[in-house]
Amino acid sequence: MDQEVTSVSKEPEPFGQAPAAIQIITNDEIRRSGASSLPEALRLADNLEVAQDNAHDWNISARGFNADLSNKLLVLIDGRTVYSPLFSGVIWDVQNVMLEDLDRIEVVSGPGGTLWGANAVNGVINVISKSAQDTQGWYMEGAGGSELRDSGAIRYGGTLAPNVYYRVYGNYFDRNNEVYTGGAPAPDAWSEGRGGFRIDTAGPSDDKFTLQGDYYNGAGGNSSTPGIDVESGENVIGRWSHTFSTDSDMSLQLYYDRTNSSQPTAPFILLGHTFEPGGRFSDSLDTYDLNFQHHFVIGDYNQITWGTGYRFTHDQNANAPTLAFYPAPLNQNLWSCFVQDEIKLQKDLFLTIGTKVEHNDYTGFEVQPSGRLQWNVTPKQMLWAAVSRAVRTPSRIDHDLVEPTGLPAGFPQSLLTGTTAFTSETLIAYEVGYRAQLGDKVSGSISTYYNDYTKIRSTTPSVPFGFPIYLQNNLEGETYGVEVSADYQALDWWRLHAGYDFLKEHIHVAPGEVDFTHGLNETADPQNQVSFRSSMDLPQDMEFDTGLRWVDTLTVNNGPTAATIPSYFELDARLAWHPTKNLEISVVGQNLLHDQHPEYGFPSSTQVQIERSVYGKIAWSF
Repeated sequence: MDQEVTSVSKEPEPFGQAPAAIQIITNDEIRRSGASSLPEALRLADNLEVAQDNAHDWNISARGFNADLSNKLLVLIDGRTVYSPLFSGVIWDVQNVMLEDLDRIEVVSGPGGTLWGANAVNGVINVISKSAQDTQGWYMEGAGGSELRDSGAIRYGGTLAPNVYYRVYGNYFDRNNEVYTGGAPAPDAWSEGRGGFRIDTAGPSDDKFTLQGDYYNGAGGNSSTPGIDVESGENVIGRWSHTFSTDSDMSLQLYYDRTNSSQPTAPFILLGHTFEPGGRFSDSLDTYDLNFQHHFVIGDYNQITWGTGYRFTHDQNANAPTLAFYPAPLNQNLWSCFVQDEIKLQKDLFLTIGTKVEHNDYTGFEVQPSGRLQWNVTPKQMLWAAVSRAVRTPSRIDHDLVEPTGLPAGFPQSLLTGTTAFTSETLIAYEVGYRAQLGDKVSGSISTYYNDYTKIRSTTPSVPFGFPIYLQNNLEGETYGVEVSADYQALDWWRLHAGYDFLKEHIHVAPGEVDFTHGLNETADPQNQVSFRSSMDLPQDMEFDTGLRWVDTLTVNNGPTAATIPSYFELDARLAWHPTKNLEISVVGQNLLHDQHPEYGFPSSTQVQIERSVYGKIAWSF
């Protein structure tokens, strides 16, 4: 409860006093879970929906709207927004961070637009790495097994000068195919290599500097279209922070990020005739981002945080015959500023109000205000409530997409097309929560919410053929739910964790409008999720960890009609031995209750199912 978090107010504060539905995934929890990728580690957050689509594709969201193109969750890695303007979402298979170097992952469910901006509609995931000072010396690991066929990582940390620390790292993995419904291998094997560095200053100075960067290159098979998905990229981040006094500080951050992707596209075939051939679609994105933030105190009652930012993106597409964006090259500018004031009303009662104003090239100005009330009932119990507005601004899919058919004149020339009239999706959210430490052994939280959405993306058919289908804003609806999380230190050597997530969605077509899928295209979410974890420190320097999860039935709509994915129980387990302080040998089993099971995808003979996996790992630090 005392652990420091920064995602709620953009300033350090104790987890127990952060007035939002936030959960922390610690480095030790990641290690003991046996997770070998960032999406697997995110299963540890009870307030997320995580569904594995195939060997390298994942669908991850908070509070609903989890589908192939999930677009209402903002993800940051060390202050860098991991964002694809093609669909306003995250390409998870390239976020292969080195898990050993993570300090923590902060997961906020609920809107964060006031601080973080557009697309922080249903939540924020903030992935935070350790400083170079905390990763000194050598670290090496190697693993191999059935699905994680082989992986390895090496990292070295040292000093460049007094109070100047660095680390360099490299890692690689190769993941096996998953399987189709009948058990035949799906051609979706996935491999990637990555390397990078980080430099941090430390010591008594009021100025702190960080410089870090990464490069990656990977490829994965495509289970739906023959061919290989290729991904590569690099980034570099510079950050300067200065402390003026105990009540005032500032930070300035600049980063550059380049991503490259190429994937096969299917031909358009009608009545056995190919009108448009298949091909490859490629996208290269350059992002330049500058952010400034200042925090200060006025008297005894006001803590002000404000900031401003600018982002420039250059997106260059190589269009395929059946998938194109026009214009193919596109430059976009995003200007932003925010201000937030935490007002001390009484000794243990605080009101936080603020807003963010952004200007983008598609919809112009967007305003995202919020108000948040916090009552510290006791030093270890807190009640909070919030009202927020957030927006999901248009992506290139919404605005610039064309899927050509190649049909003769007089017939539909496109299957799906974006529209220049597409506007921002809007959310008004109401939240109430409680967090407490009840004695020395029990802590927990409960959050409830009601979300009111308007102008949600719709698929509107045209007449007389029904095609092209236009992307418009003809949906609206409400969601509400409850998120519960609890920890119990049963014994000195045994810790238990439980979580429950309830979600009810009612997304429908706005009065007088139409939608091709009757409002089903944007959601594929379980109504109930339950998780239970056990962590034991056994004699002889052994560790035994288990994680059981139950995911309710969900409805998918990426086929000719709506269909369901059955509910399922699944179990992960890890047994580790530390023969010395710096050496760890472990065996990890994942999805142990089934030979294979589906988590997403339309039920058919070519639906990809997730297999049972077992791998061994050795980690050595010195």
